[in-house]
Amino acid sequence: GAYVHEVDTPFTLQTQEGGVDVALGARFGDIAALSAIGSPAPYVIASFNTSGDTSFAGAGLSWTFGAGPVYLRPAVALVVHDGPELRINPATGVRTDLGSRVLFEPELGLGYRISERLSVEASWMHVSHARLFNGGQNPGIDMIGLRLVHRLH
Repeated sequence: GAYVHEVDTPFTLQTQEGGVDVALGARFGDIAALSAIGSPAPYVIASFNTSGDTSFAGAGLSWTFGAGPVYLRPAVALVVHDGPELRINPATGVRTDLGSRVLFEPELGLGYRISERLSVEASWMHVSHARLFNGGQNPGIDMIGLRLVHRLH
């Protein structure tokens, strides 16, 4: 997928980052043993920022709702990022680093099945620690973009 990095939303503060993210990932089969929570599918993701800003990689669980051509895909992962450990906005004096090396990565995709093996998804991804690892700050970063999904089998 390709994403705009650091989209201004109510979930984030400005971190002075930018550029485009290229995200690569793989989803696996549903976990039937987790049917009590909707049989999610495990996935891995890596997102690379083309401007040298924060990139990340991790793993999580995703769900698919909708059997027709249009579907919804919420997901949540734990990721590790390479952003700065300390960053302060010189104009405001506010910390804008992400506060923790490990972050949550909730995402939401709205997809359209072009064929049995090919889909396109409009996707929002967010990375932050939800104030669990550092109660003093949590700017987060939102990314919005499109991704192409190819089913291997």
